[in-house]
Amino acid sequence: MLKAIEAMLGGTLVSLAVFFLTLVAALPLALPLALARMSRSRVLSGAVNGYLLVMRGTPLILQLIFVYFAPYYLFGLSYDRFTAVILAFALNYAAYFAEIYRGGIEAVPRGQWEAAKVLGFTRAQTFFRIVLPQVIKRILPPMGNEVITLVKDTALAQTIGVAELFRAAQNASARQFSTAPIFVAGVFYFVMNWAVSAAFARAERRLAYYR
Repeated sequence: MLKAIEAMLGGTLVSLAVFFLTLVAALPLALPLALARMSRSRVLSGAVNGYLLVMRGTPLILQLIFVYFAPYYLFGLSYDRFTAVILAFALNYAAYFAEIYRGGIEAVPRGQWEAAKVLGFTRAQTFFRIVLPQVIKRILPPMGNEVITLVKDTALAQTIGVAELFRAAQNASARQFSTAPIFVAGVFYFVMNWAVSAAFARAERRLAYYR
């Protein structure tokens, strides 16, 4: 069992790498997607809306398979499995984060934009100095839910052969003819999600002091 736990610890590092790299890529990408979705240009808004519909309307496991295998069958190109996982996860989660951003932005009263304009603020200054801080406070709860889901979704990386935590647990379970490693993996996921939940709860408490 000790060897199985060691293997799962290695798989946990891979899962954490997928988790953090996805956030690093998806969180910044989601903001321009949200702004484009709210654009007055029907072409731009329609294109982004179509992207969001595809990303949120198809299973992540299917997107993983497509991102990894499609370049080979379409263009004869192949690349690293881990890179494919990060790309698929980032594109998928950016769509969900974009809608959360959009909801937060639209929740800010329009009068604040108008008041800032009267005071001489540019649209960029209004957004980054007045609107965005309020958006961050509003979106923390739904963002926390998505981040927790991301922790569990890292298990899908095994679909294209990336040896993350759940795959390591499955291999150990097959070797030992026991389900114990699967339950141990569940404890690992629980601990990671507990840490994420605690981090978001702490952030919400700190932002509660700012009105």
